[in-house]
Amino acid sequence: MATIRSSHFFLIFSLIVVVFFTSPCFSDPNALQDFCVADLNAATSVNGFPCKPDSQVSSSDFFFSGLRMEGNTANVFGANVTAGNVLSFPGLNTLGISMNRVDLAPGGVNPLHLHPRATESGVIILGEVLVGFITTRNVLYSKVLKAGEMFVIPKGLVHFQKNVGPGKALVLAAFNSQNPGAVILPTNLFASNPTIPNEILAKNFQVDETVITSIKSKFGSS
Repeated sequence: MATIRSSHFFLIFSLIVVVFFTSPCFSDPNALQDFCVADLNAATSVNGFPCKPDSQVSSSDFFFSGLRMEGNTANVFGANVTAGNVLSFPGLNTLGISMNRVDLAPGGVNPLHLHPRATESGVIILGEVLVGFITTRNVLYSKVLKAGEMFVIPKGLVHFQKNVGPGKALVLAAFNSQNPGAVILPTNLFASNPTIPNEILAKNFQVDETVITSIKSKFGSS
């Protein structure tokens, strides 16, 4: 019996060790300091930015006015995204949050894109916006939203926003990452450096290479 009890004790102890010492791997660690304002000029960084010395931190590091101004939508998409991430707002460093402002001209589209490092939630501030995302099973979920209504885009899924109202539209989007990243499919595919060979794109989209050449020319690529 003593041997059985010892075996049970070892098994239980092993499970406790596994649970308590590996569970932090599945979530962000608890903060060990009040803040870590990013030193964007540091020579080295590891999955983020090192902290500025406290002696160099000021109140301005914790406030950002970049989302106040309307973005210029005079472009091929009729859209402008103003990012409020750690690269423009260093006070977000290590906090796991950021925000974007999305301005859309009438008929404007925030083109198909994805955020590889974050889930997105957003609220329509002005206008009427068609919001949609596509799952890995190729299912489209979409809805037209009006001011005050909210949406969520699961991490890493391709999505878009289109202004379907008569006037301008404004969206504020929040992310659970200080730097969510953005893979914008049209520029990613047709304006990469170096460019993806025309025959590869033509085969993928099942069109003639002349179509690919024409599209690339619109993005200043060839």
